[in-house]
Amino acid sequence: MSPKNDRLAEYRRKRDPDATPEPFGDAVSDGPRRFVVQKHAASRLHYDLRLESDGVLLSWAIPKGPSLDPTVKRFAARTEDHPLAYADFEGVIPDGEYGAGTMIVWDHGPMTFIDGKGHGLDHGKLLFDLHGYKLRGRFTLVRTARGSDEWLLIKKPDRWATDQQDFDETSTLSGRSLDDVATGVSGGDTVRDSLARWGAPVKEPHGGVFEPMLAEVANEPFSDPNWVFEIKYDGYRLVAHKSEHLVLLHYRSGLDATQTFPEIAAAVGALPVRSAVIDGEVVVLDDDGLPSFAALQRRGRLTNRHDVAAAASRHRATYFVFDLPRFEDWDLTPLPLTQRKEALKLIVPTSGPIRFADHVVGRGVDLYHRATSMHLEGVMAKRADSPYRNGRSSDWLKLRIQRSGLFAVIGMTRSNSGDMGALHLAAHRDGSLAYAGRVGSGFSQQQRTEIVRSIEAAEPLATHIPDLPDDAASAWVEPVLAAEVRYTEVTGSGVLRQPVFVRMHSDSALSDIADLSSGRSARIDADPDTDPNGSVPVPQAAMTNREKVFWPDSGHTKGDLLDYYDRVADHLLPYLADRPLVTVRYPDGIEGKSFYQKSAPDFAPDWIRTEWIGSSDDERGNNYFVCESRDALRYIVNLGAIPLHIWASRVATIGRPDWCVLDLDPKRAPFSAVVAIARAIKDLTDSIALPSCVKTSGQSGLHVLIPMGAAYGYEQQRLLGELIARIIENEHDTIATTTRNPAARGDRVYIDHVQNGRGKLIAAPYAVRPVPGATVSMPLRWAEVTPTLDPARFTIKSAVRRLAQMRDDPLRPVLTETPDLATALSALAALVEKPQSVRRDR
Repeated sequence: MSPKNDRLAEYRRKRDPDATPEPFGDAVSDGPRRFVVQKHAASRLHYDLRLESDGVLLSWAIPKGPSLDPTVKRFAARTEDHPLAYADFEGVIPDGEYGAGTMIVWDHGPMTFIDGKGHGLDHGKLLFDLHGYKLRGRFTLVRTARGSDEWLLIKKPDRWATDQQDFDETSTLSGRSLDDVATGVSGGDTVRDSLARWGAPVKEPHGGVFEPMLAEVANEPFSDPNWVFEIKYDGYRLVAHKSEHLVLLHYRSGLDATQTFPEIAAAVGALPVRSAVIDGEVVVLDDDGLPSFAALQRRGRLTNRHDVAAAASRHRATYFVFDLPRFEDWDLTPLPLTQRKEALKLIVPTSGPIRFADHVVGRGVDLYHRATSMHLEGVMAKRADSPYRNGRSSDWLKLRIQRSGLFAVIGMTRSNSGDMGALHLAAHRDGSLAYAGRVGSGFSQQQRTEIVRSIEAAEPLATHIPDLPDDAASAWVEPVLAAEVRYTEVTGSGVLRQPVFVRMHSDSALSDIADLSSGRSARIDADPDTDPNGSVPVPQAAMTNREKVFWPDSGHTKGDLLDYYDRVADHLLPYLADRPLVTVRYPDGIEGKSFYQKSAPDFAPDWIRTEWIGSSDDERGNNYFVCESRDALRYIVNLGAIPLHIWASRVATIGRPDWCVLDLDPKRAPFSAVVAIARAIKDLTDSIALPSCVKTSGQSGLHVLIPMGAAYGYEQQRLLGELIARIIENEHDTIATTTRNPAARGDRVYIDHVQNGRGKLIAAPYAVRPVPGATVSMPLRWAEVTPTLDPARFTIKSAVRRLAQMRDDPLRPVLTETPDLATALSALAALVEKPQSVRRDR
């Protein structure tokens, strides 16, 4: 018998597995330690505190329950160790059994022993941090001198300590009370009665991915008694599907998110309903209880199960739910919104990982001002009697809140004509000035001329500001000028998202500059009577000529192209965000005239971000589109843009690429040779611990991408690409070549490593190609790269179906991973120096 089983011998001795529903099996811990506090109505009501340690739950019975007041010491009686599976137990222990009575999960979450492993148990003192929904912060358990099983639970002084005790007494897992569990009733029973009374139709259970209802954009806040208003959370839209045996979470795009947010999936599974479809938004709250989009992005990028489990304790997700389209056999979509929300509220816990997104009736302007003062993302306005419709509807409106602040001007980029292209900005962060990105939209021509004059008169930059972009075409000046800028948020890298210039401030001091520490900003409330530039442009992307045929061979129209990009926007936009974009426009379709467009046209609206980026020869530059929203994407595609080409680096780190690319171009070579070379590159990168990803080019070849994490420059990118290409060419010289002259390649595949360098482009993932069949550049799993692979099967029609079934994006590591490139380059250089015959024999 193992030591763990020995530790559970007392637990099993006291219980009959045939008489009690309590768990007896061994659960396996695959993440951070957990704690649970179970409210237990046994012969005497008490609370059981359980802490995970070495494969069991250390347990104490606390008659009066935990306290958040450091001056209060709660008696805690040490009891037998419990199995890990007990952390999720709620139910009724029958009369006559040990501990007979009703039990619920009063609080739960990750926990950490301060000594690392909880070995203080033997010494009579445990110090630990709890990350629960009711209990947070540091606690200690101290053994008294009266006996080995008599302890005291004490809250340590910290930011969560308080003498106010106002705990919700329902379960953080299921939302049920002790009485609910004891009587076997729940909010689900009330919902069933209400739906029968309301006349909700009964339908077959919903299968497949549920397409959520989407909102249109409103110009300004309003109040109306026929509308309800909710906080707009800064998170990801998430639809939860619960059946009797399975829980699935899906993003709005249809991609699976179940493994990304396991704590949400577990909470949905514990809801007291047989099945349901629930609509909401997942967020990660900071220590002040406000949504942190940067923390959510870090959660959303994780794919490894152990990484996800660890992150769930540091960046715990909360699912704010606001609609209930399906409930068991009932279809709630025809019911008024207020009735759907009434039903939803009955089944959602009042605390825990799932929260009900409450609303106010009629007072939209008041809620908008409140959300503005709290620096929230915005407000949702919904018609109170609206049914639930799949797709976009004017019955739901979103009102985004634009932040604004003063930023130090520390430089500018120049256009070909010598005008200003964009302003470089700085803000206070952690006590000093830090780079905050650039703003290139919102200027009139007169303002550009005046700003150039002011910057030319300023002193060259001498103040140290870290992380300035490597842009030789920029003029850098001392921070003596200030600009008022509106923006939507601060990204995780500390730069402004969707900035729009408002006006210059000539009478401001450095002390007035925005402070972006911990996401704070110095707001300026523009007076509309005195500030003609105070209005914020409203995105409007009109769709034109939808019926024009763009692909004569297949009959696909411009409307099909627009619809495709709209449907894949959630997958595509992460690759476009903060990245210079180049398009090729086909106003009359792929058989008509086309033109290459680096610079955004002069008539582009101010609400689309543009960035002036100088060329490497210091002579020229371009005002690139930076596409960061669905509306911007619609506008650009409506110009007739079919393919979308992107830089390897982002604007904020323009000199440091995110990936190295090897473009495998077959020309006359068979595609099986392309597959063989791609697999050889994968074997080589695996052997030197470099991650690699693959996608179709959208035409006849493959792109192999190696993440670089913006940690190295373009020189290292070019060197990495060339070394890998030369090694593969030497080892597979009958089917591979790096010769640029097409006539000299014969039937070999060209490994193009020259597409690495500043300003070099590749087709964006999911981008459409102007070739017959309307093919797209599709990310692949390496297991799909086989001789039977046919890139032509990924089209604007089939790609949408594929994405609806994909659990994750196999190319996403190129945006998130940072390999050890120095070690890899050394290993590659050593391989290059080996004789060819030796390398072939290895």
